[in-house]
Amino acid sequence: MASLAFSFFFFFLSLIASSSEAGSVGINYGRVANNLPTPTKVVELLKSQGINRVKLYDTDATVLTALANSGINVTVAMPNELLSAAAADQSFTDTWLQANIIKYYPSTQIEAIAVGNEVFVDPQNTTNYLVPAMKNVHASLVKQNLDNAIKISSPIALSALQSSYPTSSGSFKPELIEPVIKPMLEFLRQTGSYLMVNAYPFFAYAANSDTISLDYALFKENPGVIDSGNGLKYNNLFDAQIDAVNAAMSALQYDDVKVTVSETGWPSLGDNNEIGAGGDNAASYNGNLVRHVLNGSGTPLRPRDPLNVFLFALFNENQKTGPTSERNYGLFYPSEEKVYDIPLTVAQVNKSSLSPPSGTGRSQVPVTGDVSPSNAGVTWCVASGDTSEEKVQHALDYACGEGGADCAPIQPGAMCYNPNTLEAHASYAFNSYYQKKSRGVGTCDFGGAAYVVTQAPRYGKCEFPTGY
Repeated sequence: MASLAFSFFFFFLSLIASSSEAGSVGINYGRVANNLPTPTKVVELLKSQGINRVKLYDTDATVLTALANSGINVTVAMPNELLSAAAADQSFTDTWLQANIIKYYPSTQIEAIAVGNEVFVDPQNTTNYLVPAMKNVHASLVKQNLDNAIKISSPIALSALQSSYPTSSGSFKPELIEPVIKPMLEFLRQTGSYLMVNAYPFFAYAANSDTISLDYALFKENPGVIDSGNGLKYNNLFDAQIDAVNAAMSALQYDDVKVTVSETGWPSLGDNNEIGAGGDNAASYNGNLVRHVLNGSGTPLRPRDPLNVFLFALFNENQKTGPTSERNYGLFYPSEEKVYDIPLTVAQVNKSSLSPPSGTGRSQVPVTGDVSPSNAGVTWCVASGDTSEEKVQHALDYACGEGGADCAPIQPGAMCYNPNTLEAHASYAFNSYYQKKSRGVGTCDFGGAAYVVTQAPRYGKCEFPTGY
């Protein structure tokens, strides 16, 4: 009887595991710069960071050769300027495929071809060529028996939507629906492919900062937004944008076509008029997005569909035109140094949950130090940088008041007053309370304003006690 119970228990766990498939995180490798490392070094960097999916904007021979036998899945692109020729003559796509795909596959694990990029806003007006070009590239793949191994899609910008708010009212621009949207979605359905979408909450926030909460855009704690059309609650702008696309497809009866986010990101630097651009916000957005995706979260409208995203971008690209932000979307400088530190894999997400991730409001008060042998097994309590200041302040007041924490060291002039930040002071007070309560279960919570870490925190020169 006991063995039967255990068997049922593990069967139940397997059902849970199978229903909570995590999404995937890749990265866009753009090269509009004159100071980037060689493709061979880039592949080494990708592998060192655990990144196993990369999206390119062309089929550069040096890059595709460097990616051979790397274990990294690759999405390549047919540039917009080739769409006219690709649409007109399948012999063109046959030749293009031989020179740009077959030559490298399967040593280079090409998994998808992006035919064009945001063609609806292409000043060269390549929209009418899109679907015929996609069909011809696919027909060329069929000739090589690669149509099941390599998918065809095309990234669209959110500007293809006529309406995106409320999310449930999502709809495509009427002038695009019959000529290109419906034929493209039908092609994606028939070939078992997915719609690529470039989604940037940064742009929506920057243009509407008077009505959109920054916390809502950065996946931070916020009241959320209730969709007046379907009653669903959205806790972040990214999900709302993706579900606007899902709603637009649903309105055309293409609910079964899935979405891959082919670009999303946040600039770490911008001009003075670029509201929201900055390193802390970039780290918060990208870091929290990665956690959201790798935790298996879908969107409110499609909670069972794992999210697959490509972050933009791998490097800051110094030759891109436009505002300063355009040159500062990279996770890495050309020197391969991180612009900011965020998790990129499930293992890194799990590790970051044990210690404060940098760049999310913690950069001024870094947690450093190692666990010495004498402190093995000891834990500490620190404030969460992802919680509202109001909640942290309320918890700090409780800890120093009714909670009985020793807050004398964080008073003006005392040894732990500097750095004089809410997070540093709250962390000291929370840890004092936690240690006085013998690190009991539930004593490092403070309504979600704190969490346990396994390495000794140090804010400035202030060392945290491990017991009283």
